[in-house]
This record gives sequence, C-alpha cells and structure tokens, in this order.
Amino acid sequence: MALQDWNFGYKKNDPPWPNDADGKPIPPAYLTHLPAVGMEGQIVVTMLESAGIPVVTQHPNNGDFGRIIIGVSGTGVDIYVPAPLLEDAQGMLDGRFEIIEEEIDHV
Repeated sequence: MALQDWNFGYKKNDPPWPNDADGKPIPPAYLTHLPAVGMEGQIVVTMLESAGIPVVTQHPNNGDFGRIIIGVSGTGVDIYVPAPLLEDAQGMLDGRFEIIEEEIDHV
C-alpha cells in the first residue's frame, strides 16, 4: 500500500474545509459539546458530513489521551464547523432542516 493511500484522519469522502477569498481556511466555529457516552458524537459528525458540512472534533483536557488508552474520551467531544455554516449546523441539531423529497420512478 502506498503512503498516499493511508488514512491519517482524513477520509476521501469528507467534505473539504472551505477557504476564504484569500485562499486561507475559514476559521472554525464552536457548535456543541457532546458527552463521551454512547455514539451520539459520531452520529452528529456523520449527519453533518452527509449534509456537506465539514467537521472538526476536539476532545478537551486529556480526552485524546483517554481515547488512545481506553478507546473512549472521558471528557466528551467538542464539535466545530466552518463559521459561515454554523447556522445550518445548529438548525440540523435542532431539527430545523428541510428534507427534499425526490420523486422516484417505480419499475
């Protein structure tokens, strides 16, 4: 396997982080903090990414260390999104998003 095929936290299908007019990455905006219990954090991240909203996660305090040692961050996860997409992301978490129904031809 070639080095470029390795996955170092970035998946090929992840939405790209947007850049401003100068080509610099747009700063992230804090969206929410979720507890480490269960899969809620991963579900929210996957939901946002499936809507085309890039996500950055951070485990506060020594949460990254806990993830490495025991596989779970005891401090939960902070979720960040690009600042211009913050309102859309908040709407998704609050259930305020539009579902677009496509007409499907049945064979």
